Amino acid sequence: MLKKVPHTYVIVFFIIIIAAVATWFIPGGRYESVMDADGTGSLRFVSAPGNPQSWQVMTAFIDGFAKSSGIIAFILIIGGAFWIINYTKAIDTGISSFLNSVSRLSHIGVIRFLGVHNIIITMVMLLFSVFGAVFGMSEETIAFIVIVVPLSISMGYDSIVGVCMVFVGAGIGFAGAVLNPFTIGIAQELSGLPMFSGIGYRLVCWFIITFVGIAYTLWYASRIRTNPKSSLVYDDDGYWRSRSAHSDDVVAMPVTGKAWWVWSVITSVFIIYSLYFPLTTLVAGTHRLEGLPILPLAAVAFCVAGFLSLRRSLHLFILNLLGFTIFVLVVGVMGYQWYITEIAGLFMAMGLAAGFAVGLDASGVARQFIDGARDIMSAALVVGLAGGIIVILENGNVIHSILHYMAAGMNEFGKVASIGVMYLIQTGINIIIPSGSA
Repeated sequence: MLKKVPHTYVIVFFIIIIAAVATWFIPGGRYESVMDADGTGSLRFVSAPGNPQSWQVMTAFIDGFAKSSGIIAFILIIGGAFWIINYTKAIDTGISSFLNSVSRLSHIGVIRFLGVHNIIITMVMLLFSVFGAVFGMSEETIAFIVIVVPLSISMGYDSIVGVCMVFVGAGIGFAGAVLNPFTIGIAQELSGLPMFSGIGYRLVCWFIITFVGIAYTLWYASRIRTNPKSSLVYDDDGYWRSRSAHSDDVVAMPVTGKAWWVWSVITSVFIIYSLYFPLTTLVAGTHRLEGLPILPLAAVAFCVAGFLSLRRSLHLFILNLLGFTIFVLVVGVMGYQWYITEIAGLFMAMGLAAGFAVGLDASGVARQFIDGARDIMSAALVVGLAGGIIVILENGNVIHSILHYMAAGMNEFGKVASIGVMYLIQTGINIIIPSGSA
């Protein structure tokens, strides 16, 4: 009989305790930046007094929340905005229509052999793998997960498959790092290597990692589809299964006068905004596409698509709004170096627009937003709690010591073995300190 896995909060708390115990046994130390005789900078490890942690495990949570406040706020805003979108049932309608459309392609021999759902999983993971490899998509995946998880459950899988399609897809691309500016860019600049050199080798690595990641996800997905109750999150997915079961019963919402008013305001704001950025430069690694009138063209396309969608139903208009929000997100990240602050503001605006479009008043939108933030609160809390781990290691003055002694332990290894050990060390560090640039 399998033992029940402890609650996530319990696991994180025990890791914090282990980190605190480590501060009593690991000597303190830190790396200092020094200037060499030839004018180049380097790092030198120096001993420093340790600071054993004890009762601080109880305050590490507060400091962890403070360090992770940006991510926590981002998660809560994303949760609130998409709860409003879910209230409109636009995503339910869109998923149902999408699956009905792709199911009609099953009469084609090749598609029937490969499986429509397998193709969907593969294409979505491949797309996000490219995003991770080219411009280092990571935290931005949160906004897409809340869209793809309902799609995954509607196809007969579970939320783990949905997370794999987006987060794991971006993660394997991030690891392949073909043009990732947050890993390869920073590392090669520090090492004095030609920027993004060795791209051929990384392309091979990216292909292998992506192939293995997609293959494993497809294998897991086939098991869940055969026996849905074998999923570890079967009970947790009950909410979305119930919505999926009734998605065909969703009736297209008629267009109201308020919807037309909201559409006209959004269109005007978007057009005015695009005029401030007539030309955009997209950056992906060393590649730059300059002088592109992306936002003005997007504003025109949004106006046309918004008008045509409102002629059919309010659900289609909200899906159109969601689609253009995601498009602007990608342009903002690649063209204007947006991060969680700008992305959160973008989705906040989307949620408000969707809520007002379906006839909610200001108080109604606020209530839906609070319900969404409450629903995703547990995920936000995990981020803050996990931040306490690095707080303990930093306050105990041992995090640099850990890195130093790990590096010193490889002195007797050969070059090839050292590379392998470094990879294992970095993988272990990323479990508790997930950061590519660090």
